[in-house]
Amino acid sequence: MRVGTSMFSLSRVLSSSALIAIVLLPAIGRCDDGIVVYNAQHESLTKAWAEGFTKETGIAVTLRKGSDTEFANQIVQEGKASPADVFVTENSPAMALVDRAGLFEPLSSETRAEVPAAFQPANGHWIGVAARSTVFAYDKTKLKEADLPASIVDLSDPIWKGRWAASPSGADFQAIVAAMLTLKGEDATLAWLTAMKTNAVPYKGNSTAMKAVNAGAIEGAVIYHYYYFGDQAKTGENSGNVGLHYFRHQDPGAFVSISGAGVLASSQHKEEAERFVKWIAGKGGQSVLRDGDSFEYAVGVDAVSNPALTPLADLQAPTVTPDALDSAKVSELMTKAGLL
Repeated sequence: MRVGTSMFSLSRVLSSSALIAIVLLPAIGRCDDGIVVYNAQHESLTKAWAEGFTKETGIAVTLRKGSDTEFANQIVQEGKASPADVFVTENSPAMALVDRAGLFEPLSSETRAEVPAAFQPANGHWIGVAARSTVFAYDKTKLKEADLPASIVDLSDPIWKGRWAASPSGADFQAIVAAMLTLKGEDATLAWLTAMKTNAVPYKGNSTAMKAVNAGAIEGAVIYHYYYFGDQAKTGENSGNVGLHYFRHQDPGAFVSISGAGVLASSQHKEEAERFVKWIAGKGGQSVLRDGDSFEYAVGVDAVSNPALTPLADLQAPTVTPDALDSAKVSELMTKAGLL
């Protein structure tokens, strides 16, 4: 299904509604039996992590499901009264938002040692636990490799008008924009977003955008890699006509987004909470990524990702400091460009 440009206006309405929803999220009492995790990661992945951790340690885990933006803002609002012990995200801008509010408990050196320095902030307040790569999913029946953009920046060219898609209201795409902001600066990012308003067709969700590519409704879409691999591992019905283009060459379009986990300073179970964070970053949690069906990259020291994936080292991703990603500035620029 192709969604018209009127969706940009709808995205602005939805964004405003989401902010209201954050305020209305009910406070949930503290859990005296184990730990409470505010989970913005994929539900099935974090459930597998929680079950593996509980089986090994005997510590119960209660999962609360929400989005990166919802929970980050809720934690800031709850402050010292937050009932959560751990925050787990899909993308690092939400972690940076909570960290800037001073709401994370610093992690021990033993926990931080589970993951290379590139996948964690220098201050040691949280840690990377998984990663996902930006890709350009394209219709193989319409485009050949030679037809594809060399850089994600090239999608601002008028020749791409009406030919590519994205999900601008989602945290995934906004993390990609945050990386571009860090790498290219505010003026270049705003120019690209302004061109996107003209060129791109907005969809609600990466999977919907990929389905549109597969169905021939649009020629390409900027998404994360695992949507393709997850569909291929099932029936392939939504990705049979889809190819993946990796921008590489340290391009902003080769951005690898880090999923984070951290212990909240307000936690009444800090020892158990840090054991959970260390477990998912360590061999137990990283083996779930290798053997499971999330198709996200493992990031632990010497960890191996699912063999179906293009090796992380081959992606030639740009160097982006994970705690430098500015979600507030991204929202400002995307709103100014008319995308939110």
